[in-house]
Amino acid sequence: MAKGQVFAGVVGWPGGGSLTPPPGARYGVFRLAADGVQWQQLAGGLPTDCHVPCLTVDPHDHARIYAGTDTGPYVSEDGGESWRRLGFPRHDLQVWSIAVHPGDPQRIYVGTSPLGIFRSDDGGASFHETKGVALPDITDMRGFRNRVMRIACNPANPEEMFAGLEVRGVIRSLDGGETWQDCSAHLIELAGQEHLKSAILTKHTAEGMLDVHALAISPAAPAVPFLALRMGLFRSDDHGAHWTDLEMRRRTPIFYGRDIRVSPHDPKTLFATMSTSAAGEAGTVWRSTDLGESWTRFDPPTEAEATMMAVAPSLSDPAMVYACARKGQVFGTRDGGATWRETPLPEGCRAVLAIAVS
Repeated sequence: MAKGQVFAGVVGWPGGGSLTPPPGARYGVFRLAADGVQWQQLAGGLPTDCHVPCLTVDPHDHARIYAGTDTGPYVSEDGGESWRRLGFPRHDLQVWSIAVHPGDPQRIYVGTSPLGIFRSDDGGASFHETKGVALPDITDMRGFRNRVMRIACNPANPEEMFAGLEVRGVIRSLDGGETWQDCSAHLIELAGQEHLKSAILTKHTAEGMLDVHALAISPAAPAVPFLALRMGLFRSDDHGAHWTDLEMRRRTPIFYGRDIRVSPHDPKTLFATMSTSAAGEAGTVWRSTDLGESWTRFDPPTEAEATMMAVAPSLSDPAMVYACARKGQVFGTRDGGATWRETPLPEGCRAVLAIAVS
């Protein structure tokens, strides 16, 4: 498989609460050709009506790609040429996150909507559901189904794990994901500050602080989870007991945090996406080279016309980073940010949620 291949995960849900694809919608997994110009829709075992909100490249084997779909998790072991469904016991759950244990490629975690975390210890042949916790009481969600958006291990102690939930905050496990504890009390406390209050789906003004979209942990700070959520970017220096605002609103007028990732080549480098809202009309990519102490705009002169949903540094090429905007735009740099190129997904791909680069 060629190094640095780009994969996009597309759903048919344009937003606004409807799960019915509009006429002409296209969705599934798309791969960018080696010349970086044309997209190819991948099938070879994936259902033709497959919605894909999640993509993960296995850090142990870059030819192995995991896709989270609305009917379960799938895997390709040949760079996307062919796919098979994992031995996941449920067909009624959407898969929004997949993580591979950093020390054991046979241990795989799957996060779902409605909320659930499943663990496999045999490479995906079988799964069991882990034990949940009592979560913050956020009711009256107007039909919104909560999601497990990201799962991450402490690189120095993989038995300690964190998961980011939309819209339910953060949970932590100390036993490899078998049981989970809530880490959202301080997020709710922070929402007492006027500038961190936000209620869209409910009447709870702490809702915005519990609207977690992404979570990342760096080997350079293995006990420090970073969050991207509705109200910005946050970090915890005490294993999730307390959270510190990285104050992106001081740097940019659009500070809705959608994604945060650690460079696989430099553990002190973080990438994050900032936008105006879930269905906004602008989005940007930012980079920090000092574990979030300072940030600079990374993606000029890109002009995203929608929320920048995800950013993905390549696992194989340190100069290669891609990002996707909700309505089908994909931007990429292959020279460390010196230049950027837009490669839109095919017509009909109006809800791209995931991007991954091998």
